[in-house]
Amino acid sequence: MSAAVASAPPSPVNPRSRVLIASLIGTSIEFYDFYVYATAAVLVFPSLFFPNQDATTALLASFASFGAAFVGRPLGSIVFGHFGDRVGRKTTLIAALLTMGIATFLIGCLPGAATPGWTFLAPALLTVFRFAQGIGLGGEWSGAALLATENAPAGKRAIFGTFPQLGAPIGFIIANGLFLVLNLTMSAEAFAGWGWRIPFLASALLVIVGLYVRFRLIEAPAFTAVKEQGAIARMPLGRVFRTSWRQLILGTFIMLATYVLFYLMTTFTLTFGTTAASVETAQAAADAAGKPFNAAAFVPGLGYTRTEFLVMLIIGVVFFGIFTLLAGPLAERFGRRAMLSVVTAGIVVFGLLFVPLAGGGIVGVMAWLILGFTLMGLTFGPMGATLPELFATNVRYTGSGISYNVSSIIGAAVAPFIAVALWQAAHGSVFFVGLYASVAAVITLIALRLSKETRDSDYATIVE
Repeated sequence: MSAAVASAPPSPVNPRSRVLIASLIGTSIEFYDFYVYATAAVLVFPSLFFPNQDATTALLASFASFGAAFVGRPLGSIVFGHFGDRVGRKTTLIAALLTMGIATFLIGCLPGAATPGWTFLAPALLTVFRFAQGIGLGGEWSGAALLATENAPAGKRAIFGTFPQLGAPIGFIIANGLFLVLNLTMSAEAFAGWGWRIPFLASALLVIVGLYVRFRLIEAPAFTAVKEQGAIARMPLGRVFRTSWRQLILGTFIMLATYVLFYLMTTFTLTFGTTAASVETAQAAADAAGKPFNAAAFVPGLGYTRTEFLVMLIIGVVFFGIFTLLAGPLAERFGRRAMLSVVTAGIVVFGLLFVPLAGGGIVGVMAWLILGFTLMGLTFGPMGATLPELFATNVRYTGSGISYNVSSIIGAAVAPFIAVALWQAAHGSVFFVGLYASVAAVITLIALRLSKETRDSDYATIVE
């Protein structure tokens, strides 16, 4: 990395409280939209949009549409990163929020595949809107992280950087809490018929709130310094690949364990936790619902009801939020690299404990969820500062966004699909699922060891 072209950017012009609220509320809304889909992909979409498939095939097809967003995320990071590094953080963040919100609202308007004339069109549009969700989130995260860290006082970048990260557990709790309320207040038929649409349509109200907060922001001071010195990159994508290719690779793999762990602990555990524990129970449920049942393809799960397991997940995500906030001060005190190395080593061990924890009854399952989400908070929290610190100001939006979102493809897009395949191959055991998490953590450990500590890096570096 070459020497800095300029000294520190001008003093922040946004009040710190406004910065923290804007970075938090935007990612909370974005992740709410994302998790609404993730939950519906398990609970509703297999039967609604893929009704002519058996249960396992429909679930995998639903997960395939779920993964479409992760393909869109790197594209979103490139498109929004280009404008974020050329036009500014504020305008780009507003556009990203609108993209995500409109796509989510339209999903709530889709008819099911059983509707005459919609057999092919409904699942196709579902995938298109899901792809658009990914594009929006691809541009959201890096902008929110930059909004927080580029306005942070000296020595508090990691602390400020945890606020956009906190949007993940908050969005999860709001989305799944709403699904839980709907499950408790309406019949299964009403929920499957129209109740599932409410969380998607309600996103429009949340987007309005987010837009109000973000329109009140003033452009980030670091970007203003880039403009004043005429250092805006003409093509941020080409420049970041030319000057910072090593950081792009390391940043991608530094995020890998975080993504794999998170989507195993949310999407996969919801599937595993709510699948019948015995073939007899599954047969009885299929008979009661009037659906075909293939006993030969059945794979046992934990047998909890949707309501029971959603409550358990929400409890686990509370720990996710708490330890996301605690991760900031720890990363400031011990450094990003050292702190993340210890946590990632913990994920390696945790993956080897999947079988005894998942098989330990209600106590074991709760311990499994709490421990997994605690590790998730500790590894996810510092990323709001760690990835942006790898890049100079004039390519920071693009660089951090690409690393974050390419990792989403190799880590999160395929995680639920691989986990289901491993679970089925092991005839209901989660041993190989846990091993998958451990292997991902080992790869992240290698990337961390090859990277440099960024806590004391010059965040005012404008170009490389």
